[in-house]
Amino acid sequence: MFGTRVSAFLKLSKRDLKYDFPASIVVFLVALPLCLGIAMASGAPLFSGLLTGIIGGIVVASFSGSQLSVSGPAAGLTVIVLGAIQQLGAYETFLLAVVIAGLIQLVLGIIKAGMIGNYFPSAVIIGMLAAIGIIIILKQLPHAVGYDSGFFGEESFSQLNQDNTFSALQKALGAINYGATVICLISLAILIVWPTFKRLRLVPAPLVVVILAVVLGQVFEGTSFALDTKHLVVIPVVQSFGEFLGLFIFPDFTQIFNQEVWVVAFTIAIIASLETLLSVEAVDKIDPFKRNSPTNRELFAQGIGNATSGLLGGIPMTAVIVRSSANVNAGGRTRQSAILHGIWLLLAVITIPQIINLIPLSCLAAILLHTGYKLAKPSAFKQMWHKGLDQFVPFLVTIVAVVFTDLLTGVGVGLLVAMFYILRNNLSNAFEYDIEENEDGAKITFILAEEVTFLNKAAIQKALYALPKRINEIVIDGSQSRFIDKDVIEVIKDFEQHAVSKGKTIELAGIVNRKNVPNIKRFTQAILKNGSPTRPIVKKPSETI
Repeated sequence: MFGTRVSAFLKLSKRDLKYDFPASIVVFLVALPLCLGIAMASGAPLFSGLLTGIIGGIVVASFSGSQLSVSGPAAGLTVIVLGAIQQLGAYETFLLAVVIAGLIQLVLGIIKAGMIGNYFPSAVIIGMLAAIGIIIILKQLPHAVGYDSGFFGEESFSQLNQDNTFSALQKALGAINYGATVICLISLAILIVWPTFKRLRLVPAPLVVVILAVVLGQVFEGTSFALDTKHLVVIPVVQSFGEFLGLFIFPDFTQIFNQEVWVVAFTIAIIASLETLLSVEAVDKIDPFKRNSPTNRELFAQGIGNATSGLLGGIPMTAVIVRSSANVNAGGRTRQSAILHGIWLLLAVITIPQIINLIPLSCLAAILLHTGYKLAKPSAFKQMWHKGLDQFVPFLVTIVAVVFTDLLTGVGVGLLVAMFYILRNNLSNAFEYDIEENEDGAKITFILAEEVTFLNKAAIQKALYALPKRINEIVIDGSQSRFIDKDVIEVIKDFEQHAVSKGKTIELAGIVNRKNVPNIKRFTQAILKNGSPTRPIVKKPSETI
């Protein structure tokens, strides 16, 4: 009875388990070094990164409405976390800020702040995905050849060790470990070839890669191809359950009135929420079933996750594109994959840490290189080019900005460029017109656009007052418009007086005494009155000024 209720709440599916189980293993293998690397770079205990990944998988995925997104420690928060721990002076005080940040996210979910995610232009989101793919490739190439100076999972252009993306690549060329390189190349070959054999697909290619890499690592010992400990995964080894419990750290609630704690909490909550909304929107774009994730519920789930993480000693989390895209590419179907990956992380820490510590980072880099290529395929650039410059330019600018700065800064730049094209298109599509010649002159009919905002005011005003003298009859039709801004109505009424004074005939249709009804309200009223719509509204294309 209880199991049935839990299954109903989580909406678990036995049918999809055959897809989610192997995908969860892939996500686990990708998440493991990322959790450790981000914790190390954040100045937090290694276990805190693993704990955050476990909670992100088991807790957040259980409450989330997104079927494919995976949550865990985020590289975008690394600098903030590092600075906050140093600023607050104690890790326990920082944990209190994480708990408060989670509670703030809960409130954001309740007040429906997730709607912000609906306003990210598609060109920017697709550009962000391609940029993440390029960053994954550039950042993992050093790890692929055994140059592991930066932390595994770094995303920003500037690195914490004073290097940047390209200087790290240059240094990697002079510090190649041939054993790591061979393992990476073999791993890439398996990842590409293995899925082409139908009978072999039952076993996930990344799992084969990891097993073979561990074997090769042991074979290379004592040779010139030998790997150092810095080339391997390193997780805490616990000898007993009591020692495992000792890894948990709890927040210092005596600092609840510390103003700096609240500043850090709000900073984490806002940035983590933005990264989550961006990631969820991006994952929906690559979801083969094109499902739409409820963003308010996602913020609520993230709030529960961050509050739980802070209470137990973890670092902040977000929905993360790298792990999520690995989940999609591995064939994941539902939240079961994310939940299972959290369970695998927990079991790995408790049961087989010694075996996990034999995994070479270069084989995990190969898995991410394969994922990065799928995100930044040349076909994505070709598709965006064919959509026109108003889509391709924001797409390209977002890529360049994200690669050379960081995720949020790059997306912000992409949004500004996208807004320019949106405003320009909005200004140029204020109305349609039709001219009919007659004996005394000509008649012009203006048909206003479906949405007429204050941004259209200048274009409409310029067009009306620039009409040729031969136009002696004017019709301005706003009956098809769902919204007309009051400023635009005022311009039209002023022009009406001007036209009458010039002896012209003017007719205003659907404008005088107009009451604008919001689209959502109008749509809801239509459903309540007529039932569900049976066919979509199709707008006929016509000439525009």
